[in-house]
Amino acid sequence: MSRVTTPGAPSPIGSLPNLRDLGGWRTGDGRVVRSGTLFRSTDFSSLADSDLAALAGLGLRTVYDLRSVHEREAIPDPALPGATGIGLDVLADAQMSIPANIGAVLADPVAVAQAGQMLAGGKAREMISGTYREMITLPSAIEAYSEFYRGLLGDAPSPILFHCTTGKDRTGWAAAAFLTLVGVGEEDVYRDYLLTNERLIPALKHIFDGFAAAGGDPQLLVGVLGVDAGYLDAAFDEVHSRFGGIEGYFVEALGIGPGEQEKIRERFLVES
Repeated sequence: MSRVTTPGAPSPIGSLPNLRDLGGWRTGDGRVVRSGTLFRSTDFSSLADSDLAALAGLGLRTVYDLRSVHEREAIPDPALPGATGIGLDVLADAQMSIPANIGAVLADPVAVAQAGQMLAGGKAREMISGTYREMITLPSAIEAYSEFYRGLLGDAPSPILFHCTTGKDRTGWAAAAFLTLVGVGEEDVYRDYLLTNERLIPALKHIFDGFAAAGGDPQLLVGVLGVDAGYLDAAFDEVHSRFGGIEGYFVEALGIGPGEQEKIRERFLVES
């Protein structure tokens, strides 16, 4: 029997607190997601030199980068021995995306007042929920997620890691759709998604402090730098209204049929 990771176990790499193994989650038929084969993460900008060996120790063979071209050029992924990097720009067709522009919004203290106006009154949550709906419908998102899941069919050698910038929105949907497809229950899908608030927000304290020091209300950033069940609700609502459910989304949007969906389950599930 394969080693089973405790679902939601802390990151094996201290300087990447929002990195986690998707292994260990149990499906409705009693199987579990295979451990050590599929990881989700932030980008590697916070990776400490002392943790390079631990990252290499994961033995990654494929790294999917869901960020924009600009994000990838600004903070390139490190070269990992034996790993192939694949860039997939999920939000290339989005006119405006908070998840893909967090750094630009918060980097300049002069822009704090404008940012506060943009984020106040629930505007940020409304915009991010809209982005989650776009992740279901944008041509760039459909193309990117189709290529990602086709890699999970077997083309991409494992272990596989996928990430965006903060590892919560583009990465969050990729993980939630995967877990739902293989049969993990809704409660646990949301548990994995919401773990970002426990792992990432404490690590971003310096951003909250800087925003406050420049005159902003740090509470406004919670909905931007963290996640909310309502965001994932928006994505699943779009999936159900357009495609009737996750299997329909994979067939009609991503071009991955029932037989191919089963191959993903066979690859990533083991008997408990």
